[in-house]
Amino acid sequence: MKYRYLGWLSLTFSILFGLYSCGTKSTEESADSSEEFDKANEDLKERIQEVVYEIPSPSEIPFLLEATGAEFNESLINDNNKVEEYSSRNDNAALNLGVYATNIGYLVSYDKVQDALTYMSSAKKLADNLGVTGSFDTGLLKRFENNLSRKDSLAYLLNETINKTENYLKDDNRNKLAALIITGSFIEGLYISTQLIDSYPDDILPEDSRNLVLTPLIRVVLEQEKSIEDLVNMLESVEQSEPITSLATQLKDLKSKYAALSIQEQIKNNRADLVLTDETLVEITSKVASVRASIIE
Repeated sequence: MKYRYLGWLSLTFSILFGLYSCGTKSTEESADSSEEFDKANEDLKERIQEVVYEIPSPSEIPFLLEATGAEFNESLINDNNKVEEYSSRNDNAALNLGVYATNIGYLVSYDKVQDALTYMSSAKKLADNLGVTGSFDTGLLKRFENNLSRKDSLAYLLNETINKTENYLKDDNRNKLAALIITGSFIEGLYISTQLIDSYPDDILPEDSRNLVLTPLIRVVLEQEKSIEDLVNMLESVEQSEPITSLATQLKDLKSKYAALSIQEQIKNNRADLVLTDETLVEITSKVASVRASIIE
């Protein structure tokens, strides 16, 4: 994936300098600056779209977890009664719309469809707060209700709705909010994955057998290294204000913990046994929990 961050930041700086130097620009120069600004905005939209295509959708990680045979754990999803708290600020609303989207995916993948419908209503409130009512309209909720027995259809509806929301925000030049939705959704999926591994009983099976059972779950977590890099790049491309700045810093730290495992190198040297154990994920698990806590607090 190619990103031109330095070029984009330089262009942004030039545009800002031009805006604050108004009065010294000719009409023609102002028009040029406007064109450059529009081009930069389009460039950023494309980069965010690249990340959307690269990282897992809200339903993908939950469905991967269900496929591994992991048991459903209701305590891992965020409380949907917090929706009123999140509605007071757009950044919180965007982040937790992403969180709820993954929660819905998790519920759907385990056939908890009535609970998923409740979370859809909460997600709609956050979408309304962000001014994207068209994404979570009554028609969508009706379609969701009509497909409660079709898990794949519900997953499709969820992913389609979040995509529509992100595209609406990008088209409305609210790239920061679109980036926050993507981040919230991804972190929630990674949080559920790491917590399922961390909470797996250690007194039921011998250690080698336990690791064998957990290996599919651990692979789900380890395979997200590239997605984390993509998220960092995306967050560094949008307006640098809170909570973007803090999230980017935290994700860089998480990225370094992945890098310390040298996953690909270990596998190349036939030492996958060194990384495919829950002990290797202790620092990653702790960091993911910390990032998630900063999002849902």
